[in-house]
Amino acid sequence: MTKPNILISAGEPSGEMYAARLVRALATRVEAHLFGLGGPRMREAGVELVAENSAIAVVGITEVLGKAPTVWRLIRQLSEEAERRRPKLAILVDSPGFNLRLARRLNAQGVPIVYFISPHVWAWKRWRIHAIRSRVKRMLCIFPFEEKYYRDRGVAADFVGHPQVDDVQATRSREEFAARYDMDPTKPIVALLPGSRRNELKYNLPTMLEASRLIAAKQPAQFVLALAPALRPAEVVPFAQTEMAVHLVEDETYNALAAADAAIVSSGTATVEAALLGVPMVVVYRLAPTTAFLLRRLVRTPFFSMVNLIAGQRVVTELFQDEFTAERVAGEVLRLLKSGEARDEMRRGLAEVRAKLGPGGAMERAAEIIAAML
Repeated sequence: MTKPNILISAGEPSGEMYAARLVRALATRVEAHLFGLGGPRMREAGVELVAENSAIAVVGITEVLGKAPTVWRLIRQLSEEAERRRPKLAILVDSPGFNLRLARRLNAQGVPIVYFISPHVWAWKRWRIHAIRSRVKRMLCIFPFEEKYYRDRGVAADFVGHPQVDDVQATRSREEFAARYDMDPTKPIVALLPGSRRNELKYNLPTMLEASRLIAAKQPAQFVLALAPALRPAEVVPFAQTEMAVHLVEDETYNALAAADAAIVSSGTATVEAALLGVPMVVVYRLAPTTAFLLRRLVRTPFFSMVNLIAGQRVVTELFQDEFTAERVAGEVLRLLKSGEARDEMRRGLAEVRAKLGPGGAMERAAEIIAAML
């Protein structure tokens, strides 16, 4: 019997990480051939890549405009492959700017679509709900408040839990981590997580490093720069011209966070990871000025960090765009380092966030739903 074809599309490194795990969970339930858009982790999971996502992993409105010809070329390429292979199902993962356009073409071909890691239409671009309602057969949500939002608007949706609940665990103690990187475990450690994209390094890392310099001038702290899997050390060099000692670590983000007394974290998936590990943090973000100008007029949420959105209240300090200064960041981190009470209060809020993200097993629940749809 011929295996059914399934198209899967993940346009960014964070989405690809989840997609690869979903593919592995699905493989234990159904026999199928998966093809589509992704990167090395999806290829390792057994997906036949007919297009690479490295060309479109960008952030921000103005940055996306420069990628428009590539985006449309990849959409055309994938839709032509779908026309030729006739997949039984399409799994679209995150990347709504790309995947919702692809969904329109797939929908016209009669391909049922399941969307994993829903677009944040509850925050901005709310008009996208109409496209989702008409094109997406099932929405699989990783944040608890999303299920009701979609169901109230006529979209079949399920909260499966957050995939990171199962994954985010340290493999070294603080003492082991400190010994590995020649640090003193009795002195404060501050983790820096500038993001997973090159543009995020450009906009976030210099201010993070300047804030670290200010912190070091008032507190004998040690600093660890945790590099995202999609980045390489050479990409950090242009932004890390500083006399201050910073320990650069690869493939040890969870250990770096778990060892830290406080963290400076770029808004995104890393904030959820830090919350799961109970690390007191300051959430920061900066975008290209034009993108930030437009976002301020489009976003309709009281917070921009996922930690505060999940909590429904301000648990962590958020510093966005003009508020994201070295002085503000340093002040917030020093407050956390100097006050055990402040750290404990934030950890209690982070524990509540952790509880709302589900009991684990998100990938298995998502795979069960997809297998049933086949």
